[in-house]
Amino acid sequence: MYKFLKGHKTYLKSRKSSYKRFYYLFVKRHFFGMTSLLRVLPDFFVIGAGRSGTTSLYHYLHQHPSLSKSAYDELGFFDVNFHLGLHWYRSLFPSIFTKFRIKSKTNFFMTYDVTPSYVRRPWIARRIKELLPNSKLIVVLRNPIDKAYSHYSNTVTNFSETRSFEEVIKEDMDDVLKWNIDLKDDTYFGTNVENSKLARGFYAEQLIPWFELFPKNQILVISSEELASNTKNTVNQIFKFLNLPEYEIPNIDKVNVSKYSKMNPQTRKILIDFFKPYNEQLFKFLDKKFDWNI
Repeated sequence: MYKFLKGHKTYLKSRKSSYKRFYYLFVKRHFFGMTSLLRVLPDFFVIGAGRSGTTSLYHYLHQHPSLSKSAYDELGFFDVNFHLGLHWYRSLFPSIFTKFRIKSKTNFFMTYDVTPSYVRRPWIARRIKELLPNSKLIVVLRNPIDKAYSHYSNTVTNFSETRSFEEVIKEDMDDVLKWNIDLKDDTYFGTNVENSKLARGFYAEQLIPWFELFPKNQILVISSEELASNTKNTVNQIFKFLNLPEYEIPNIDKVNVSKYSKMNPQTRKILIDFFKPYNEQLFKFLDKKFDWNI
């Protein structure tokens, strides 16, 4: 019964989110589209990663007096909604009047797009570079083991996965070996590997296209663990990166947090060994290390 009620609650939450997106995609799109030229485009992006606390970050950032958020997170414009056009995209951001009002009070103004799936698709890096080349990029990375398990648990909650976690990762490991992935090769996209729960944690391969297009001083990479354990300081690190005044956000409650059973310790050990070379590749690339081998 508990599982049913939990699933029903998730279903209702999903329905509410779907209605909200429908409203912005079709209803508000036409009204706000008429004023799109009076609206601003984002100054920075949170491009990843999924299941890493980006929804919480979306709300944390908005607490800064100089920041104004988009209509909702995960806009997906540079990916699945690109066909809707720039007028639609602009319709989801604050007006120039909001910008003037905030800037007159604080001397600063910025708005942002939080879409964590962006980081996995190199053509999105090219699209953003072409349209907004001076944008700053923020990447939140979670221990790929916990990320994979969180993603799996979410699919179980939504009744779209009936296999055990061990069965899923066994199949994913086989696919990774089969495809010998290269994220720069467009034939990789659309394969089983692209959407596998393990390949989503191959962060170095995902980040390389972004660092090839954007200067290092326009990209900030943090871990979701430091965001969760030291929220206020980490958020202020982001504010500093954005050249905004320091500000202590009053509300650090986590948003969209899921609860699920503990992972089998033996499975975690297998995944520690599996991800070790990929994590070392990331740490070498960033010249920065996260404590993930636990």
